[in-house]
Amino acid sequence: MKKITLCITHNCNLACKYCYIGKRNVRMSKTVAENIIDFIFENSLLDEEIDIGFFGGEPLLEFELIKTITNMIENHAAYDQKRVKLSVVTNGTIFTYEMADFLKLHRISFCISCDGPPEVHDVFRRYANGAGSSVIVEKNLKKAKAVLPIVLVNAVYHPQTFQYLPDVIEYFSSLGLRDLYLNPDFSASWSKKDLEMLLEVYGRVGELYKDYYIQRNPHFISLIDSKIAVILRGGYQPFELCQMGKREMAFSPEGNIYLCERLIGYGIDSEHCVGNINDGIKGERIPCNNTNNQCLNDECLLCSINNYCMNWCGCSNYFSTGHYNRVSPFLCASEKAAIQVSFRIFQELEEKIGLVFMEHLAGAPIINSRLII
Repeated sequence: MKKITLCITHNCNLACKYCYIGKRNVRMSKTVAENIIDFIFENSLLDEEIDIGFFGGEPLLEFELIKTITNMIENHAAYDQKRVKLSVVTNGTIFTYEMADFLKLHRISFCISCDGPPEVHDVFRRYANGAGSSVIVEKNLKKAKAVLPIVLVNAVYHPQTFQYLPDVIEYFSSLGLRDLYLNPDFSASWSKKDLEMLLEVYGRVGELYKDYYIQRNPHFISLIDSKIAVILRGGYQPFELCQMGKREMAFSPEGNIYLCERLIGYGIDSEHCVGNINDGIKGERIPCNNTNNQCLNDECLLCSINNYCMNWCGCSNYFSTGHYNRVSPFLCASEKAAIQVSFRIFQELEEKIGLVFMEHLAGAPIINSRLII
């Protein structure tokens, strides 16, 4: 096991329209957490990093439980701080200086989900009463940026909001945030017109990315950086492909085991649940052929940029098409646009300022955002 997600609660104080996690009044018990931690260390390689993420619902509603589980992990006989990486993803509505101190002390990576400026963020990320959450999220973004060494941001874009992606990036940059993950809502209905606009919108994102480098203020923008890394490495490497249900798993508060955290919301009776921590994994229930990169689309198999495309992502495919290994028209169009724009931006930066993307070649492009070149 290499990437593990602990969904410690299904409670959440928001009611985001595109959320894929079902809301339930349930939290992970200490006993279940202990069993999961034992399972993780028993089933991981001693010479590899283990990424353990706290997830929800809203995980910071259970901050005391996060502290308890963190102590369990760090006191485990097999714990090695050099290879165990902890993280938490929050909706940004809850943040205190006590939390900041704990995150820093235990080197826990911190990511806030925010879709951008208020007029974009509040389209989907609202409270149950319909009120937008942008005011408190922006306040906590600023607070976190002031006290934490690194704050990551995850922004979801949708057919209603993707055209504002350049504005989203500029908004985060104005707050001093430079580590930006942009993720589409794969479950949304993307029209043919939307797909035709992707190249132009991604192109404007690429121009911002280039300008930041020229201004000696590099930003990590996942849409561009991830593709530059793949281009330089000659395509996705075997260890980068979908490992869900094999080396990547997620655990619900009750200890049910899922192929991926994005699939927990379908419940214990779904095809995505492959066992329980008390009973173990039912190998025959792991249906994801996509981990073998067996794409069902003939056009993908014949495509010249197949090796540079994220057609292998099982959960993204499932949300789009209902199959782990069938690619949607949106993913196809998005990947083609991202690869085309990223290749162009890479060439222009190499020619204009002689930029050498060594971190990208090494598979760690996010390091560039830490540099002033």
